[in-house]
Amino acid sequence: MEILTIPHIYALVGVALLSVGLYGLVVYAHLVRKILAINISSSGVFLFLVAIADQTSDVMPDPIPHAMVLTGIVVAVSATALALALACRLYQENLSSRLDDHGSL
Repeated sequence: MEILTIPHIYALVGVALLSVGLYGLVVYAHLVRKILAINISSSGVFLFLVAIADQTSDVMPDPIPHAMVLTGIVVAVSATALALALACRLYQENLSSRLDDHGSL
């Protein structure tokens, strides 16, 4: 019986972060909380990709998932900045940062 290795633990934590982020995206109506939930989800995906790229010590890890994670981090930071700027603009226009039941402000 094989015990959990470090890459397995990283993969499980990545799946847990993805699940928590998706839960927050569905449950919360506040825009900033939704943006944070998306960031948590993307962190889970990044952690999972790094975990599946890890190999044994005698073989080099696959560089493609690592390159995808680095690119994803840059895109995630840019998308977060844009989303926060739009949330600020929506708050200035409507004086509310919550979504109503119909999904519009």
